[in-house]
Amino acid sequence: MYRRNRMSGRARKLLIGVAAATLAGGAFAVSTGMSSAGENCAGLDGALRNNLDFIAAQRADPDALSAARIANRQAVVDLINQRRATAGCTGDVQAAPIKAPTKAPTKAPTKAPTKAPAGGGATGGATGDVVCQGSTVTLSGEGGAPAASSGTFPVGTTLKVTNLDNNKSITVKVATPSGSCILLNNAAFEEVREAGKFLIRRAVIERVG
Repeated sequence: MYRRNRMSGRARKLLIGVAAATLAGGAFAVSTGMSSAGENCAGLDGALRNNLDFIAAQRADPDALSAARIANRQAVVDLINQRRATAGCTGDVQAAPIKAPTKAPTKAPTKAPTKAPAGGGATGGATGDVVCQGSTVTLSGEGGAPAASSGTFPVGTTLKVTNLDNNKSITVKVATPSGSCILLNNAAFEEVREAGKFLIRRAVIERVG
């Protein structure tokens, strides 16, 4: 009788341990499933494709600054791929094929910069000359206080970026060189982006001062 009671006690402890392990495993699964919530795979894929296209274009027609531009964009690609992996994005994103030019490109006539319309966005009321018309804006992957990088304007230039899709804007200084008209670092991009998007397709870029 005593042996049967003792075995019953051991069996009871074993069942309690299994139940506790099951509950812990369930809690871990729930927390893991929630860790990547909120990321937008379409936005991440679009930003990745934009940077891959830029790298492919630089490799197809390199110049003296192409290596630095490619290194800058590759850092952005690595950051986006980390976020895609965390979000569980599985799309096969590739750069668009580069077509060989059939003739020497002609230089477009230089236009005098136009003035931005009065008003402005939610951040920074300064206005200036509109530059790089039609350019998209994405992030450089750099940390620190809000700043920008540019391959068009020298370090120290003040630029204002307005996201026309949400009317938010930010004024920043160019801190480092890059291969684009303007790339915003992480802090600056957070101020003007739409939730879940890593590319501003409709942007107004102004040179201030």
